[in-house]
Amino acid sequence: MSVYEDLSTFVQQGRVNNVKEIIAAELGKGTNAQALLQDGLLVGMAVIGEKFKNNQVYVPEVLIAARAMQAGIDVLAGALAAEKVESKGKVVLGTVKGDLHDIGKNLVKIMMESKGLDVIDLGVDVSADRFVNTAIEEGAQIIACSALLTTTMPVMKEVVDKANEKGVRDRIKIMVGGAPVTEEFKNKIGADYYSADASSASDIALQICQ
Repeated sequence: MSVYEDLSTFVQQGRVNNVKEIIAAELGKGTNAQALLQDGLLVGMAVIGEKFKNNQVYVPEVLIAARAMQAGIDVLAGALAAEKVESKGKVVLGTVKGDLHDIGKNLVKIMMESKGLDVIDLGVDVSADRFVNTAIEEGAQIIACSALLTTTMPVMKEVVDKANEKGVRDRIKIMVGGAPVTEEFKNKIGADYYSADASSASDIALQICQ
């Protein structure tokens, strides 16, 4: 197996120490940090994400894999910063008010950053005002809202309404996503884009910013 396949496997298995050891060794050899992220860590997490979607693994397994992936990213951080190309755009990201879920949001952040986008992560329980005001202050092109609870999805409509109120929809696009969110819901609330998964979200965001 290649080093990338090893990394992917170890992420899926949640083997933190193995992930850290491989990355440290590869960086010592001069291996490209972006390649280790894209072709190793993110591939492993994408496999777990797909299995989670198909009910083949559950939240504990996802959390264990995410911890291993984050450990790898922590080791890569310095090298990624050194390799970093000019920012391709800026995204304000967060989980909406009343919702404390962040696994999907965190994966979206990693995927977007891996494509050269600057991501301002507001965390969880984020109000419509905070989303929109931060996007305006930071000059972001995108507001990306996540929700895992059907009861918090209406906050996404508040984000759209607030952006309309501030008159910034011409320069700030609103993306929505999360398990209960659909294309139909996106259309209903007047958001600009819907993404079903982290990989698609990063692709869409890159297209918006280009």
